[in-house]
Amino acid sequence: MIRKHRLAATTCAATIALGALASAGAAQDSARARPLDGAASATPKLSLVERPADRFERSIEVHSLETRLTSLRERASELGAEPRHDPSLPAPASTGELRELIERLERVVERAEREAAESEAAESDFNTVAGVSQATLDAIAACESGGDPGAVNPAGYYGKYQFDSGTWAAVGGSGNPAQASEAEQDYRAALLYSRAGASPWPVCGA
Repeated sequence: MIRKHRLAATTCAATIALGALASAGAAQDSARARPLDGAASATPKLSLVERPADRFERSIEVHSLETRLTSLRERASELGAEPRHDPSLPAPASTGELRELIERLERVVERAEREAAESEAAESDFNTVAGVSQATLDAIAACESGGDPGAVNPAGYYGKYQFDSGTWAAVGGSGNPAQASEAEQDYRAALLYSRAGASPWPVCGA
């Protein structure tokens, strides 16, 4: 009977010892799976703005915007629409400010180019001599006024071709012919010649 009790006690002690070993192993596995205090901050992650690739892409964008801005400033200056950039002025501080300035300059350049094109077209119209050689017009003008667009005859004749007010108005002119541009006077004279030949200049048109 005593022997049976000893065997049971021994078996119980062995079971307790095995349980303790299993608990210790689980604790070690758990410790290995869990990071040490402070481990999360040992390897900091870069935020988006700090990533080298993003900084590189942003620098490319800024360079592209600055190049466009410089080009627009040069074009506006050529058109007389915008003064040259003053280097003492502060540069735009952000891509948003750059884009805003570019949009403003684009509108300025577009308007100036449109006005320049309209002016060039009008000047081209004046320089288009309707079927009349420039040599013929020059000969008439030399005889009438010595080729002076601002010539005034007290008898009521004005400009390079000595228009009177009624004849000038009949070919689309307005105001004083002597105050019109030379190109316009050439155009109006050519228009008159194409309608009436040399008869409006009975002496100089012969």
